[in-house]
Amino acid sequence: MRRPSLNSREVSSSRKSRRIFAVNGVAMCVDCVEKEYPNRGNICLENGSFLLNFTGCAVCGKRDFMLITNKSLKEEDGEEIVTYDPDLCKNCHHVIARHEYTFSIMDEFQEYTMLCLLCGKAEDTISILPDDPRQMTLLF
Repeated sequence: MRRPSLNSREVSSSRKSRRIFAVNGVAMCVDCVEKEYPNRGNICLENGSFLLNFTGCAVCGKRDFMLITNKSLKEEDGEEIVTYDPDLCKNCHHVIARHEYTFSIMDEFQEYTMLCLLCGKAEDTISILPDDPRQMTLLF
């Protein structure tokens, strides 16, 4: 029995082409998300996944919960940086995105940031004082 030859044209036409790009050496798949880096305002997630933005895995086609893997915590100049590959398909382990969350204290404020292809981008600043100086009104 003769085996069919697999030339590059046959392989590429039988497989869906996925749009993948790398950030800091981690491949991220834009075909798995509704919108790339959606603006989340001041909602900064230290962990979890924004499932409303997940269209389904481009590899296996399933839309299920994510696995959190490769979680790391490091401190640089008083800034706490949490990174992980939360958006890993539970069924086929396809990496969808890398999640980065930072926390720091600057003067009288706690600052949070989040950057993730799936979860989006966000920033928040909260006063550590009982009364937020930004909310104070002048009494003149």
